[in-house]
Amino acid sequence: MRKISEVLRLHAAGMSNRDIAASAGVGKTTVYEYLARAEAVGVGWPLAEEMDEGRLDVLLFPPPSGELAARRPLPDWRAVHRELKGKGHVTLRLLWLEWREANPDGWGYSQFCLRYQAWLDTQDVVMRLSYAGGEAMFVDFSGDLARHVDPDTGEVVEAEVFVAVLGCSGLLYVEATRGQDLGSWVAAHVNAWNAYGGVAAVTVPDYVPRNIIGILFPTALCVRSRSEAFGGGGDRLVSTG
Repeated sequence: MRKISEVLRLHAAGMSNRDIAASAGVGKTTVYEYLARAEAVGVGWPLAEEMDEGRLDVLLFPPPSGELAARRPLPDWRAVHRELKGKGHVTLRLLWLEWREANPDGWGYSQFCLRYQAWLDTQDVVMRLSYAGGEAMFVDFSGDLARHVDPDTGEVVEAEVFVAVLGCSGLLYVEATRGQDLGSWVAAHVNAWNAYGGVAAVTVPDYVPRNIIGILFPTALCVRSRSEAFGGGGDRLVSTG
């Protein structure tokens, strides 16, 4: 469900578009679009008593006319969802660009996102996790390498990308590290906590074998080769000492 009335209320209270986006949990582009559409149809805050969220949504986002609706292409939302949940780092914007290239008369990016979210809201939710403020910080290496040019040598240097996110607010922290070694792993955690101004009650890492299992159970003591530890034959480690 769109948060149009909340955006209008915060705007009437004098908040900036950036602050409205953060408070309402929507993008800045979405805030601009809501306000522009509301101004175009002469809607402001406070709303009339009969103007509920459903009527407001239809007023600002009227369904297309019959002929236009028949001609307008519709994305395969299930395929879009599969792409987003698949491997790699696919974004909605990338999927929209690909879809728009094949469908020049299709929606703009903001409408594409809004309609995808509307479709997603109609799907069965298996499990929704919620966290209290300061309860959990999730950490992992992104899997993508960052690259920069050494100004002294001109060499292209690759760096790992450490990512942390707070479970309640979704506030993101990103840092380039020299690698996935223990020193970089620990230092990135400390830097994230400093950036957040505190330490979460629980820090939850994803599966990072080089930094967790590889440290707690060195492969030299457990198996003959690293490939045995992480590549085949199950995930049980048996100490040889």
